[in-house]
Amino acid sequence: LTTRDRRLGHGRRSWVVRVTAGHAGKRRYQVAMPVVMRFARGGHRHKAFFKIVVANSKSPRDGRHLEKVGTFDPLPKADHKMVSLNVERIKYWLSVGVQPSDSVAKLLGKAGILPPFPQQISTKQKNSEAE
Repeated sequence: LTTRDRRLGHGRRSWVVRVTAGHAGKRRYQVAMPVVMRFARGGHRHKAFFKIVVANSKSPRDGRHLEKVGTFDPLPKADHKMVSLNVERIKYWLSVGVQPSDSVAKLLGKAGILPPFPQQISTKQKNSEAE
């Protein structure tokens, strides 16, 4: 099988299409879709609740998604934040090449699924270390 990429459309609505030589010489077209793992917000005003979803990068934040792989409740209940993760599916999506957002990568780093997310050092910390 041979593949080649071809761009269809113009401007913002252009898509990269993979043309594959299929069975018996027929062409198959497959849209290359960049997929990300990110938060989708739910809940009420001042009572946020997040779903961790795998979605097309061009879809809206709370829009259509491919799969829900976890939840995150940032408001403390009994002095801890509630997180539920489907570790098996998260590892599958990461092996396929899904890019997690920074906030999801921090959460997965704390859960031990990804390496710990690098912390940024503020200017106050830099100044206190220099003294």
